[in-house]
Amino acid sequence: MRLTVLGCSGSLPGPASSASSYLVEAGTTRVVVDLGNGALSELQRQVGSEGLGEIDAVLISHLHPDHFMDLCGYYVALRYGPHQPRRRVPVWGPENTAERLAVAYGEDPDPGMSNEFEFRAYPGGGFTVGELNVRVSRVAHPVPAYAIRLEHGDQTLVYSGDTGPTQALVDLARGADLLLCEAAFREGEDNPPDLHLTGREAGEHARQAGVRRLVVTHVPPWGDAEEAVAEARTAFAGPVEAARTGATFEL
Repeated sequence: MRLTVLGCSGSLPGPASSASSYLVEAGTTRVVVDLGNGALSELQRQVGSEGLGEIDAVLISHLHPDHFMDLCGYYVALRYGPHQPRRRVPVWGPENTAERLAVAYGEDPDPGMSNEFEFRAYPGGGFTVGELNVRVSRVAHPVPAYAIRLEHGDQTLVYSGDTGPTQALVDLARGADLLLCEAAFREGEDNPPDLHLTGREAGEHARQAGVRRLVVTHVPPWGDAEEAVAEARTAFAGPVEAARTGATFEL
């Protein structure tokens, strides 16, 4: 399994990165996890404009713009671009994803974007996308938000999405090879509850889950990714590094 960072800036695009988005490849399967503001550019660099219609699924953690808004541009590429897809691209997400996208683009909700995307709400149990097994779990955030676990054979990647401290993330990440975990807050500041994690809290979740490797992400443009890494290392003894646009991680 390979993880490629398409965007890792927290809450909004920054000068060095677009907002949250990740490409996961396993065997012949390609999925995009989140597609925040600006990330469609890097996705096209990775797969080519002709490859946009070949993505096996898009998995959206929650409906804040920095995690889904470039689906609007993706819709335009699929509808009007020169490389017409053979089938609708499946989009998994919270219950009202289709309606939220239609509003964001100014479309009538019926049909909205349903001719280009096949919208599916996350089920209570697991599901498969190509060669990947997928499970999700609700985490602590002001809107319905999900952490996502992807498994391919004996390889496991878990993505926190946006969350405050929660046992649900620890349970979902148990034994993962790599935890891609947000660290938007700085330790020692007056941070609101149930919104984001600090680097130290990301490290604590990684330690409690017994993961092998931690990659911190979703650091806002005014933050310091290396400071978040240093905080995480105070709580987690395994390898820790910061996500960077274009970086790849082999599991």
